Amino acid sequence: MKRIVIAGASGLIGSELTERLRARGDEVVRLVRGKAAGPGEAAWSPSRGELDPAVLERADAVVSLSGASVGKLPWSKRYRRELWNSRIDSTRTIVTALERVEGPKPALLSGSASGFYGSPGGGECTESAPAGDTFLARLCAAWEAEAMRAASFTRVATLRTSPVLHPLGVLKPMVLLTKLGLGGPLGSGRQVWPWISLNDEVGAITHIIDRGIEGPVNLAGPTPATNAEIGRALARSLGRPFWLPAPEFALRVALGRDATESLLTADATVVPEVLIASGYEFTHCTPEAAIEAVLG
Repeated sequence: MKRIVIAGASGLIGSELTERLRARGDEVVRLVRGKAAGPGEAAWSPSRGELDPAVLERADAVVSLSGASVGKLPWSKRYRRELWNSRIDSTRTIVTALERVEGPKPALLSGSASGFYGSPGGGECTESAPAGDTFLARLCAAWEAEAMRAASFTRVATLRTSPVLHPLGVLKPMVLLTKLGLGGPLGSGRQVWPWISLNDEVGAITHIIDRGIEGPVNLAGPTPATNAEIGRALARSLGRPFWLPAPEFALRVALGRDATESLLTADATVVPEVLIASGYEFTHCTPEAAIEAVLG
């Protein structure tokens, strides 16, 4: 039995992780903004840098998944600032509290994204690849740097999470368009999209906790797929056509350059080298299998 503290426990990944950990007998404490509702919750305020270090005492790990949703489009100048500050403030608050914990300090599993690599195109991005130059890549690099301040006194793993193939994840807008018969490639459709199923996202996080893994970890499915291949798999699952392309210039006009380059037309073959080397076994090895599991 472990004691795990989770920030961002109300989100798609955090809620599933909470359920999985509790199902196997672990104690989970959810960090909540506002008043705590019971012993399974603790109050904090990342915007004000407030987190009682006593909440983290006796914990085996702290999993930080907090941050404004990257799926909320378009990214206005104001929302880009919220994307940045929500991640930096929450990570800084947790690291500061960890440093003040008396006795053994819990490990820190800090959120990041496969967007760390930007859009290099070609080649493989293992955990040793450098950061890219898109807005999301710069954000991830700053986010991870904030988390790594804790590496001098505890184990730190940064979770470079790929877009989750789930109706409440990256598939949400794609499902709507596909059901309307408007599914099609985004940009050229040939760009490689990192992806992961929700089941493997949560399984990988528990694996990292249990195996004592540290450093950057790519949370990505083991089989590369292009944007068009993922879109076609979704269309097949829904029994709808896949034919209407969205030109890159139109995406830039509608959603802005930063969101388009960071998410929709980014081209990165992200390889889960650390997970595979540490013995993690994927439940869903292809995007088709991941999509079928949640929509079939």
